[in-house]
Amino acid sequence: MAEHRLRELPATFLTVEMKDEAQTRLLAEDVAMILKAGDTVCLSGDLGAGKSTFARALIRALADDELLEVPSPTFTLVQSYELPRFDLAHLDLYRLEEPDEIEELALQDLLQTGAVLIEWPEMAEDFLPQDALWIRISQPDEDTGRRQFDFYSGLAAWKDRIGQTRDTRAFLKDAGFTSAARRFLAGDASLRTFECVTGADRNLVLMRWPFRDGGVPEKVRAYMKSVHLAEDCRSVLAIGMELRKQGIRAPATIAADPEKGLVLLEDLGRETIVVNELPDPSRYEVAVDVLARMHSLKWPNAVELPDGGRYELQPYSDSALIAEASLFLDWYVPETGRTSVDAALREDFEALWQDTLNGIADAQRGWVLRDFHSPNLLWQEGASGTDRIGLIDLQDTVIGPVAYDVASLLLDARTDIGTQLETRLYDAYVTEMEKLSPDFDGQSFSRAYSVMAAQRITKILGIFVRLARRDAKPSYLSHLPRMLGYLDRVFERPGMSGLKEWYGQFRS
Repeated sequence: MAEHRLRELPATFLTVEMKDEAQTRLLAEDVAMILKAGDTVCLSGDLGAGKSTFARALIRALADDELLEVPSPTFTLVQSYELPRFDLAHLDLYRLEEPDEIEELALQDLLQTGAVLIEWPEMAEDFLPQDALWIRISQPDEDTGRRQFDFYSGLAAWKDRIGQTRDTRAFLKDAGFTSAARRFLAGDASLRTFECVTGADRNLVLMRWPFRDGGVPEKVRAYMKSVHLAEDCRSVLAIGMELRKQGIRAPATIAADPEKGLVLLEDLGRETIVVNELPDPSRYEVAVDVLARMHSLKWPNAVELPDGGRYELQPYSDSALIAEASLFLDWYVPETGRTSVDAALREDFEALWQDTLNGIADAQRGWVLRDFHSPNLLWQEGASGTDRIGLIDLQDTVIGPVAYDVASLLLDARTDIGTQLETRLYDAYVTEMEKLSPDFDGQSFSRAYSVMAAQRITKILGIFVRLARRDAKPSYLSHLPRMLGYLDRVFERPGMSGLKEWYGQFRS
């Protein structure tokens, strides 16, 4: 075999020691939690240093399968895995004769659809991506399982990513979950990510919220401010605490570090109000009861936090509602074939929406969770009453027309709600509100429901196209026919002819 030099690498940005194989596996899990498609991880080290142990633990963490067979790719050179989040290619270059032979492995093609994990990367010399993360493993003392891990990269962002996942592990340790297993749970249409944390006797949910200075592009942060989206995890702590105080089921907070954006929460499970991909009418009726109960209670404009801080809820102002609806102009309209949206069209759109919102100025206002739909309504088997629904995704709660959350539920963006079921649930909500709130105004609610439904659908049409085109998540386009069907249905309601006529120019 030809001699190969060790590639010249940047200075080490992190050195850690693991005392045994159990700790090595935990470190591999920590790295697995921050990997994404397009990443290259190079494992360097002598024979027996522990590369295979690290690689096996990382792959099993990504697969969420402790028993997954992870064969060595020494002879095949490449072992591929189709994993839930992205594909992974595991390479072993020990038998590579010449560095340029790696081109035959189509490394760049592999990185288009997934991540790449490479053992013996030295054999490829300078044919590897310059932005790869390198981890050199050594054994300072071969008589023990202790190993040293040196982290290098030509990409500065790796230092922050590794720092964040190491902070997460330290946070779990401080919370009493030193050896907890970490598994990716969610991180789709949001800047937040979630993990399932498995301790000795229970499962918990870890939320990582990376809204640090410089962590979010200024344009994104400006939009968040304009529509009153929460900017840090204090909102989760405050809203959840107040909901539980008022008798509404929300995850209890186990531990939190707001400065680092880390919150450890009670795990309410994965079962929603959708069963076998279809809405379960009886479960949706319980969700309606939750809304009616919430809308019959008085909610504060600010919540006092345990640390002495104060979280102020923002108003769901007309300007915020119009800014959200304008995503339709920014993303959906170009999808229809119109090359641009001129100032006149935008002005007409904003004026039309302002007039429409003026028409529901008398609508009942209260806490609006903003994403009250099936993915965030967790079914609690064995509970009773409204406790059968656990609420998550609470951080963007604002004070606005309560009809918004009713429309969000009855015209669920993630599953098909037929006209009959919508009517059944609508009537159930009105009946319950008339029982709980003597001042409930059915006519005012009907107008507000129509307008809030149209606004939410308009916003979601823009968001789903943005997710598909900007964020490379084309699966969201499959939801567009459902949303357009809902919009047609809403436009047949009384008082919606003006919006129907204007939107008609974008329908074939």
